[in-house]
Amino acid sequence: MFLRKGNISLRAVEPSDAHNIYMWENDMHVWKVSDTIAPYSMFQIEQFILNGGDIFANKQLRIMIDLNEDDVVRSIGSVDIYDFDPMHKRAGIGIYIEDKFRSNGFANITLELVENYAFNILDLHQIYCLISVENFQSKKLFEGRNYLHTGTRKDWLKNNNTYTDQLQYQLINPLHLK
Repeated sequence: MFLRKGNISLRAVEPSDAHNIYMWENDMHVWKVSDTIAPYSMFQIEQFILNGGDIFANKQLRIMIDLNEDDVVRSIGSVDIYDFDPMHKRAGIGIYIEDKFRSNGFANITLELVENYAFNILDLHQIYCLISVENFQSKKLFEGRNYLHTGTRKDWLKNNNTYTDQLQYQLINPLHLK
């Protein structure tokens, strides 16, 4: 565990997380918001875990979200910090929470912890996210944390022969605001 608030903690991915990640990555209901178009094998997931711990080398980092209740710790999702750009000091953020744990405020706590990590540890100037215009929960989450809608990509995402817009939200490091 390296970041914690209340009953939510964030930590590095461990080999024992392979099964959960395999199930989450291969959930076809999530594919339309994750740009996934083919299933991942367990071998691919295991290799990703073994080789994914260096954000500077890989330009991405996956972090596990743990729920701590009644002395029981359970992984309920993950956060991806992707498109990491140390020169321009920015990165994209993606959050996945298992269905049965959604709408409990866990994503909001997670996002607060990730912002703290991004701004205070990685010293990023800004973080951003890309959200389907139809993903109302994510829009509410990021808008509620004061991310600014800075752009719309028209007809950017294809799903079942229809196209939808993708929204870009950005959050500037509060320590860098003038």
